[in-house]
Amino acid sequence: MTVSSAPRFVPFTTFEHFHNTLRSQLAQDIETLFVYADLPSPLVDACRYVMTGQGKAVRPLLVASSFISVSASNEWITDIDLEAEASTGNIPGNLDKLDKLDKLLDADIHYDMCRRAALAVELLHTYSLVHDDLPCMDDDELRRGQPTAHIVFDEATALLAGDVLQTLAFEVLSAEIPTFASYDEQITSQLLAVFAPRARRMVAGQMLDINAEATSNITQNELEAIHRDKTGALIEAAMLMGGICAQATAPQRMALQDCAQHIGLAFQVQDDILDVTASTNDLGKPAGSDEKLDKSTYVKLMGVDVASDYAQLLFNQGRAAVIRELINNSDKVDSDINDINNSKSNALLELIDWLWSRKK
Repeated sequence: MTVSSAPRFVPFTTFEHFHNTLRSQLAQDIETLFVYADLPSPLVDACRYVMTGQGKAVRPLLVASSFISVSASNEWITDIDLEAEASTGNIPGNLDKLDKLDKLLDADIHYDMCRRAALAVELLHTYSLVHDDLPCMDDDELRRGQPTAHIVFDEATALLAGDVLQTLAFEVLSAEIPTFASYDEQITSQLLAVFAPRARRMVAGQMLDINAEATSNITQNELEAIHRDKTGALIEAAMLMGGICAQATAPQRMALQDCAQHIGLAFQVQDDILDVTASTNDLGKPAGSDEKLDKSTYVKLMGVDVASDYAQLLFNQGRAAVIRELINNSDKVDSDINDINNSKSNALLELIDWLWSRKK
């Protein structure tokens, strides 16, 4: 059984509560992991520095929201509340003692596998940022509103911090870590089958992006091929991993992948727009860096207005995939894609709305 003291991010009530509790859980899990890993200084200091900044935690949010949405659709999420109810004697009377124990253990394992998955994607994402900021890559001095790792420490330490965060991203899925329930071998195997190839695609996409810097007149199809890997692959992994932890069916996994592919592109289009419309202070990183590096972007290809319309279309297509498989089939929410009640009763839909409205 888990002994984590952080408030659980399930069941879903409001997005603000969900976001706050997810960040609280993630912060606690990051610290637990670094104590477990027992890294030497200054490596551990650099890792803490980059993992505890003011990031948006988008990928862990995608893991958790997919977990909650699939669980709610399959109507087993209430089992996760049994532990709290047991202390007050409110366990339903039709469950015998063995059933109660089985449900408590099952809920704990699936929730904690979701915690592991959320931590894994944040570790991998942060490693990619640390390496992207290095002088040999984008040579940036600001990330998440603070100086980058190689500025605060040194280039060698930042490089090694990225390396160890990448390895920890995989280790956390099967390690015996304090405050986590023992890992489930079957779930871990499925998570790795999703996570590993998309981690590789993320790196390949970065190489394609670098290659494109020297290419003129890149087409939209070529640009999207880059970002389906560079940005979209890890977003796919996050949503699929959350679904796996919640025992998603094959059609539900297909819907999550469909949604993730649209959201991944939309997220990159937004980033390109914000790079030219937001300030450095708002972004927490240098504004106008894409133009400085002469990168191929959706804004350069389409202009700001057309790119904004395209991002909204992609977000709507992502919402449609969720509504089709995770809501309509549950008969809980009206199927109208524009119905505000949809986004107020489903974690994944409300997260998509939050992403669409982001300013950094």
